Amino acid sequence: MKKKQPGFVSSHSALKINRRHFLGAAAALALPAFIPARVLGLGDTPAPSNRINLGVIGCGRMGTSNIEAFLGLADCRIVAACDVDKNHLNATVRTINTKYNSNDCKAYHDFRELMARKDIDAVMLALPDHWHELMAVEAARQKKDIYGEKPLAHTVAEQQAIVKAVAANGRIWQTGSWQRSVANFHKAAEIVRNGLIGTIKRVEVGLPRDYNGAEKRRQNEMKPVPAPPELDYDLWLGPSRLMPYVPARMHRDWRWNYNTGGGQLMDWIGHHCDIAHWGCDFDNSGPSEVQGNGVFPPKGGVWDAAKTYRIELKYPRGIEMTIGGGQPDIKSGVKWIGTGGWVRVERGIFESSNEDWSDWKRVPEELRKVKLYESSEHHRNFLDCVKSRKPTITPAETAHHSAIPGHLGLISMLLGGRKLKWDVATEQILGDDQASKMLTRPFRAPWHLA
Repeated sequence: MKKKQPGFVSSHSALKINRRHFLGAAAALALPAFIPARVLGLGDTPAPSNRINLGVIGCGRMGTSNIEAFLGLADCRIVAACDVDKNHLNATVRTINTKYNSNDCKAYHDFRELMARKDIDAVMLALPDHWHELMAVEAARQKKDIYGEKPLAHTVAEQQAIVKAVAANGRIWQTGSWQRSVANFHKAAEIVRNGLIGTIKRVEVGLPRDYNGAEKRRQNEMKPVPAPPELDYDLWLGPSRLMPYVPARMHRDWRWNYNTGGGQLMDWIGHHCDIAHWGCDFDNSGPSEVQGNGVFPPKGGVWDAAKTYRIELKYPRGIEMTIGGGQPDIKSGVKWIGTGGWVRVERGIFESSNEDWSDWKRVPEELRKVKLYESSEHHRNFLDCVKSRKPTITPAETAHHSAIPGHLGLISMLLGGRKLKWDVATEQILGDDQASKMLTRPFRAPWHLA
């Protein structure tokens, strides 16, 4: 793919008047940047000044889910979509324009052209892990607020680059770790944070195993073939190592190859480990010691991600954590075990050592010495924070720390179960040069780490 030439200007950026110019003028006049529609006599219809223009990049399974959510929010307008698969892109643009009864949403093949549009306030990124850092850093540099999927990035170094770029450019970031916006997870974490189970001694984090039925579903798509004409396969690979096109390594199932994904471990670490950290007050902390073991498929196959895995971690305050996928003694979800009881939470499930807690819709006010951030809907929270400029419920720093246990566990697994010492303050592996090199990865030219 050719690089964008110096002096490239999107046709959209040539508009003499756009929303950002309007906001700048409003600020100069000491007016609120977002003016309620009712003030302008528009009833419940958001005024242009109160509407967030959104670009979406990644129109696959998770991207479609996010797009549907944003389409349901009246103060958001999706004005651009980008994907390297023409079939996904065209279907998405049709859906968006049908919803708005217009042809305003434009299709893009190159994400840099979309991000160059000055009228776009924010972007939604739903991409394979190997693209997260490049897209997110470019978005931050282009002064876009970002809704990005988990895990934060493909390596620890890439996550650090995202955190730095978001902070340096003053961007609002929301990670798609949406469980924080669900009531039973919030209640469970708040019970633990308020000491109702006593002193936390142990945490169990249960994640999925295997390849989610993909082996059977894609058994006839395991051999290299020419890439289909609707897909720009070279751009899809982007910074990752060049590999033959194999249909079973593509849409949805890119996760099972470490060249582009991180297996079930990294696919889910930003969900349940994120909640485990929330309950332990580890959003800005992490483990000091990590040791992982995994069962891998035979070498030379289409997929190389561990099918089952177990990671043992040591945290501050003497807390021990086990992250397990396919481990019979570790149930799915999060279980905190303390000196005075326990709580387990999963999607649609709340269990505890105290039957009364199950009846609570939320922790009673008199027991809430620690009040956790509340959000009733994840995409709504993002838009509200874009307007207020207050942090979201899952900012980049939180997502970074939530994913580090998975990254370190994977490095340990790939090194045959080697025990790693982690310095939380410097974010370095201590005394192990080989493991330290695995905190990053080589990028395929012309791409490079920010």
